[in-house]
Amino acid sequence: MVRAAENSMVGKTTNGNVQVDLSIIIVNWNSKDYLLKAIASVEAETKGIEFEVVVIDGGSFDGCDEMLLQFYPHVVFIQSDKNLGFAKANNEAFKVSRGRNLLFLNPDTEVEGLAIKTLYDQLDALPDAGIVGPKLLNSDRSIQKSCTRAFPTILNQVLESDMLRNLFPGAKLWGMKPLLGRNEVPQEVEAISGACLMMKSSVFEHVGMFSTDYFMYSEDIDLCLKVRKAGLNTYYVPRAVVVHHGGGSSSSQAGSNTFSSVMMLESRWRFFRKTRSVWYSRFYRVAMFGTCIVRVGLVLFVWPACRLAGKEFSGRAVLKKWMAKLRWTIGGERWVKNY
Repeated sequence: MVRAAENSMVGKTTNGNVQVDLSIIIVNWNSKDYLLKAIASVEAETKGIEFEVVVIDGGSFDGCDEMLLQFYPHVVFIQSDKNLGFAKANNEAFKVSRGRNLLFLNPDTEVEGLAIKTLYDQLDALPDAGIVGPKLLNSDRSIQKSCTRAFPTILNQVLESDMLRNLFPGAKLWGMKPLLGRNEVPQEVEAISGACLMMKSSVFEHVGMFSTDYFMYSEDIDLCLKVRKAGLNTYYVPRAVVVHHGGGSSSSQAGSNTFSSVMMLESRWRFFRKTRSVWYSRFYRVAMFGTCIVRVGLVLFVWPACRLAGKEFSGRAVLKKWMAKLRWTIGGERWVKNY
């Protein structure tokens, strides 16, 4: 069940006909402290457009409702009785939004300067733009490599590793070449991160909103693919800068990186089954089985070697992650089907 808090309808008509320039939708899950900073940055930095902020809490009941009532009573707040996942929660928030355009924003982000206005202007200025996204920075202000992406394939998923990305950063396999240069003009990319993603409300509705085939991960890539199939493009806008602290919600839920690692595999498998074929998704599972065997073997070799050399290596955590992935490839980790 999803219900709106009493303060959430401030400034809205009963039929929703009063429109604003932009609705900023934030899904909260145990991220109250991040959320406070995110909204503070939005309100401090966003100039020249009329906007509303819509927050939906996915059943975490972390006190964000009281916090919003105290500091931002004008924010539209929705309380869900359970964790709906990223896609469903955003879709629910969209139903009460009034914006001509939409910005889907993670709670663990902080907007810098005119980032939102820049995205808004570029969405209107680029005639074939279906989605626009900013330059995402990590907390240490390094560029977040996931802010532009290639559509997933078996090959780029099997070869996915920080080492290969660092060795061949410009490879088409990753889709991160726009991050390497100093070009400040918007650049067409295959996909961007759902941590900060702007699009027209009419386009979002036309393509069927976020796909609820996924609980978390892949729904942003799925959305970018649907927009491309609708004849529009996705643009990376480097002049818009947003800090994405990352992991604020999923790490709390997982207790470790095992949960998120298995959910990523499951979401990619569902993406391939939906957008490619059943056989392609089966080949993906087989390919990942081989990858996991190799990775587990490497961990078992490197771990004792590092200990003998006196080097720090979190072998237990890494091994736990890859063993969970391996179990998924052979039909284990059945809990993932509940999401």
